[in-house]
Amino acid sequence: MHPAPRTLTPGSLEQQPVTALKGVGEALAARLAVLGVHQVQDLLFVLPSRYEDRTRVVPIGTLQAGARVVVEGEVQLTEVVYRRRRQMLCRIADGSGFLTLRFFYFTGAQQQGLARGTRIRCFGEARRGPLGMEMVHPEYRRVFDAPAGPMEDRLTPIYPTTEGVQQGRLRALVGQALRELGTAGVHEWLPPEILQTLDLPSLREALEYVHRPPVDAELEELEAGAHPTQRRLAFEELLTHHLVLRLIRQQVQTDPAWPLTDPRRLAEAFVAALPFALTDAQRRAFDEVDADLRLDRPMVRLVQGDVGCGKTVVAAAAAARAVGSGRQAALMAPTELLADQHFRNLDGWFRPLGVTVGLLTGSQPARTRRSALEAAASGELQVVVGTHALFQEGVAFRDLALVIVDEQHRFGVQQRMQLADKGRSEGRHPHQLIMTATPIPRTLAMTAYADLDVSVIDQLPPGRTPVRTVVAPETRRDEIVQRIAAAVGAGRQAYWVCPLIEESEELRYQAAEETAQVLAEALPEVRVGLVHGRMPPKKKDEAMLAFKAGTIQLLVATTVIEVGVDVPNATVMVIENAERMGLAQLHQLRGRIGRGSHESTCVLLYRHPLGQLSRARLNAIRDSTDGFEIAQRDLELRGPGELLGTRQTGLAKMRVADLSRDSGLLPRVHQAAELMLARYPDRIAPLAARWIGADERYGRVG
Repeated sequence: MHPAPRTLTPGSLEQQPVTALKGVGEALAARLAVLGVHQVQDLLFVLPSRYEDRTRVVPIGTLQAGARVVVEGEVQLTEVVYRRRRQMLCRIADGSGFLTLRFFYFTGAQQQGLARGTRIRCFGEARRGPLGMEMVHPEYRRVFDAPAGPMEDRLTPIYPTTEGVQQGRLRALVGQALRELGTAGVHEWLPPEILQTLDLPSLREALEYVHRPPVDAELEELEAGAHPTQRRLAFEELLTHHLVLRLIRQQVQTDPAWPLTDPRRLAEAFVAALPFALTDAQRRAFDEVDADLRLDRPMVRLVQGDVGCGKTVVAAAAAARAVGSGRQAALMAPTELLADQHFRNLDGWFRPLGVTVGLLTGSQPARTRRSALEAAASGELQVVVGTHALFQEGVAFRDLALVIVDEQHRFGVQQRMQLADKGRSEGRHPHQLIMTATPIPRTLAMTAYADLDVSVIDQLPPGRTPVRTVVAPETRRDEIVQRIAAAVGAGRQAYWVCPLIEESEELRYQAAEETAQVLAEALPEVRVGLVHGRMPPKKKDEAMLAFKAGTIQLLVATTVIEVGVDVPNATVMVIENAERMGLAQLHQLRGRIGRGSHESTCVLLYRHPLGQLSRARLNAIRDSTDGFEIAQRDLELRGPGELLGTRQTGLAKMRVADLSRDSGLLPRVHQAAELMLARYPDRIAPLAARWIGADERYGRVG
């Protein structure tokens, strides 16, 4: 453990290791590294994801479901009960009413500390339970005088956390970093001529405000990311990402590549052999890809289009051109389940043409994996489909000329380039084709995908049944459950998607587990399965495959199914707390159904009260099934929705910026980027280190 530094020289927060802070040893430093925190400065850029008002105590008798509030009361009873699972219930009262605190994870010491007569102050989300109003796993502390000590004098920031770093610890560390900021300052990398045009607060003012908003701060403005201090940080973050992607593009454009001339005319034969005709949009996208592949510099092209528009067919046609040129193609998918689905589709299309397709994933038996590795290295496998296992050490190709990446936002530029490096030979680089089912308007694509050329497939193949979307309050839950029973009784299947709204990872998957138990009890004739992010990949895949096979009739899941396998028999999807999700994510989830010939329904359940913006966003998703129209609507609404689904550009997660909400900054971002590239190129690397971090390491720039 190291003592906290008393005095740091200006700008040295960028060099000062986080272990210089009080209470940070090597073990905690390792856990902080998962959040991208290596230097003291990095803590200042772990920005709050939301805020809570803990500045006043609310009488228990006035609680409303869904409110996140501070209450204070005296313990009346604490007991351990067994209701489906072991849990501790603690009943408190304040004279205005009673509240039950429910704990699924607790110790004997906690139980003893909540003895009858103890006065506690706690914070959490009130909800209706079987015993009246309750809070599940609230934050709490005992108070030994009445009334208790002073309330918080600032809004409380809620940070993204990682295992082993709790909210309280992270807040305390950020507090130390803010004190150091007050004496050491933070380096301003934006040149004066850019800062003068912004009319926004300084970097230091912005950081101090977003971490410690005053009590009178507009909470709605902060939650919407619209405060001037947030816009100051968003501008710098957007500029950094745009600059890094521009530098990557410049680098790629100077590389030589193998021109894929396809003397065998295999691409043409592939398209002719398909059991269906390409849509006009597919043909247009393939023509653009085809023209790039003929050139002697690497193609780096994004194909974006709605779920089910046929992007994979375009990618397969590109792979056929690579194979027809005597070279190999590789397709990388974000999950083993999706990789297996791609393998089956490509193998079915290519086998009649005499093209060998192989699969390479991390969970394959050793013998199968070794055989696939040897076949890829020898060139026997002409098209290789896999997960991130494709770019790992020990994987080699004979002559990889085309890299295809599905769902780019699940990877990063760095990972895509690691796979592309497998194809470097004789000084030449492979072509890259990236696919995404998250359509965004072209104005935003210029920033989000500044390192890519963009093709759009804005047309669905004929025969797809449009999904009917219903917006309903959660009070109609019982009616919805009966609708699922009817669908299953008719031989169909259904999804029930649980929200990811808690900061606690344990509570996230626990919510899904509880929902699965409740639905299984309500629907005893229905086979209910469960999928969530904390399950081992093998278990997750087993559940998804069982659902695909029909063994599971109702799949309760978190948003991990956003990218998943095709289950044409699934015709109902229920999404809880839909008002808390971005439009792009809702559209992605809805795309899991409507894949067969049966009419499909997506039910968006919301909690009261529903704000005007939330209502407008839910109406937008109800009234349209066109991903591009929804993306444009998201842009117009400027809501907190994350247009790219995961707040990502191609490079890494955004910390504060949102391309939809902050699109008004983009013209100035583009102007500032031109100035930085021309006159201040040496400032780009420090900005990238600040906002993107050493792990991504600016792709191939630096």
